[in-house]
Amino acid sequence: MIGDKSALFGTASPQMRMITQKPPRIPLKCPLEINRKLSSMGRYRPPAPPKSPYITSDGHQSLLAEEQGLWKRRREVVKALSAAAAEGDRSENAEYIYRKKELREIDRRIRYLQKRIPELKVVEQPPSNRQQVFFAAWVTLEDEQGVTHRYRIVGPDEIDHQADYISMDSPLARGLMKRSLDDEVEIAVPGGITAYCIIAIEYS
Repeated sequence: MIGDKSALFGTASPQMRMITQKPPRIPLKCPLEINRKLSSMGRYRPPAPPKSPYITSDGHQSLLAEEQGLWKRRREVVKALSAAAAEGDRSENAEYIYRKKELREIDRRIRYLQKRIPELKVVEQPPSNRQQVFFAAWVTLEDEQGVTHRYRIVGPDEIDHQADYISMDSPLARGLMKRSLDDEVEIAVPGGITAYCIIAIEYS
C-alpha cells in the first residue's frame, strides 16, 4: 500500500469517511504427532497483503447494490433448495447439490462484503492538481511500439479488465502515481521492463 495520501489524491486529501527467558525444553515423547504438525506447517501459506481501502463513489454504490442483490438471490436459492430437498434422496439429487453449492458461494460473498464495505473510504472528489496521476485518474499511455493503452486507476474492489480499470495496488498504477504528462515510466513486468510515455491524464 502507498502510505502517503498526497501521493494518492494530490495536494488536497479528500474528506473521507520478547520473551527474555527461554521456555523449558519439552521431551519428545510422540515423534509421530510432531511429524504430523511439521507436515501441516509445510502447507502453510502466508496471508495475502492487505488491500488498499480506497474506492470511488460509483464503485461503492456498486458493492452496496451487489450485496442487496445477493440477499434477494439468497431467498430464491433457499426456496429452491427446500423444494429440491423435499424430492427425496439428496445424495443423487443434482438440483439439491447445485443449490447447496450456490448457497455456500452466496453466503461467502455476503460475509466478505459485510466485512469489507465498512472498511472502505470513498473518494468522491478529484484532486486539486489534475495535471498529475492520482487515484481515479484515466491515464493514456504509449508503449515502445507506439501502441496506446488507456487505464483508470481504482480501488482493488473495482478491478474490471473489460473496462480497463486497474487496481491502485498494481505495479503499473504504483509506477504512474504522481507522474505528469509526457513523463516516461518503466514498469517491471514478468517478462522484463516495459517503458511507457504518458500522453493524457483525465478525471471523470
